[in-house]
Amino acid sequence: MDCGELSLNEALTQLAGGGSRLLAGGTDYYPALNDASPDRRLIDLRHVEGLSNIEKHNGFWRIGAAVTWSDIISAPLPACFNCLKQAAREVGSVQIQNSATVVGNICNASPAADGVPALLALNAQIEVTCLSGSRLSPLSEFITGVRKINLSANEIVTAIVIPDTLSDDVSEFVKLGARHYLVISIVMCASRIQVDSNNVITDAAIAVGACSPVAQRLSTLENALLGQTCNDLQWHKLVDAQHYKALSPIDDVRASAQYRIHALSVLLQRQLENIRQKIITGSAS
Repeated sequence: MDCGELSLNEALTQLAGGGSRLLAGGTDYYPALNDASPDRRLIDLRHVEGLSNIEKHNGFWRIGAAVTWSDIISAPLPACFNCLKQAAREVGSVQIQNSATVVGNICNASPAADGVPALLALNAQIEVTCLSGSRLSPLSEFITGVRKINLSANEIVTAIVIPDTLSDDVSEFVKLGARHYLVISIVMCASRIQVDSNNVITDAAIAVGACSPVAQRLSTLENALLGQTCNDLQWHKLVDAQHYKALSPIDDVRASAQYRIHALSVLLQRQLENIRQKIITGSAS
């Protein structure tokens, strides 16, 4: 592994030559080795120029592929990123947050990846680059299954891209596990609400993780929220079983499918009511 600085083009050229493997934070890669030796040719994205930045450009926020969860927590980001900051604090220990990257969490493609619901709620797109150019893929299309992503052998995920038009939206993330810290999720959800000057909902995004092979948006619940007014409605009363039909939770050692759906319903009701109260009181930031 070359520990010097690489340009993105140099990294892509190495990758295109074959035999190299990409490494971001390494917090999933190294534990999975057990007693095996690391790959001899690792391209560490932390040493690729320009991938450690969080910046706003041309109406979008761009989170580079080497940005860590601790970077997200400390960055001066708009209110809508509250859900992502809350998710960041749930990723392992502080030591893990200091090394693990947001992009690595996505590319690992675990059904219980903490960052995915929050990023889905933020309408995130994934910037993928190869020697011939770049493309943008919606996060909902980038993760295609358990441990499966839409990434070719000669491509690097270079950034996560989020529209700045969401900046003033109110968002929250919550995760339920068997204990409070250092735990794989039983269920998690992220919500983002946008309102007009009369506190009428103009946009809503609700995403759920650990209840299907890939985290999903709940479009039927989102549509039910549109046009509702914060001041005179208890949103949590809109949440019911019809909104979970697309989910496919499993029974495992952490929880049963039935418990996951029940827990999700409770978490969503509380989350939406918390957001409603924040909007009414103006305490969303």
